Amino acid sequence: MANTTSAKKATRKIARRTAVNKARRSRVRGFIRKVEEAIASGDAALAKSALQAAQPELQRAAGKGVVHANTASRKISRLASRVKALAV
Repeated sequence: MANTTSAKKATRKIARRTAVNKARRSRVRGFIRKVEEAIASGDAALAKSALQAAQPELQRAAGKGVVHANTASRKISRLASRVKALAV
């Protein structure tokens, strides 16, 4: 348990930051899920538009430090290749 005033404040800050990061991570997962559902349905146009919506969300999450930059890049790359394969 935090004893000093600064430690108590740090605990409050961490709790706030955790809540914000949780919301951001959840939002990104939702966007990724939409792309994967579009790929599963076989709708190339819907998958492409879903990917275009998901890409900036992933980049923003990486910029905020919610996910690692390489992780975001890898996810975007793999989704893009799956969408591209669907269009063929």
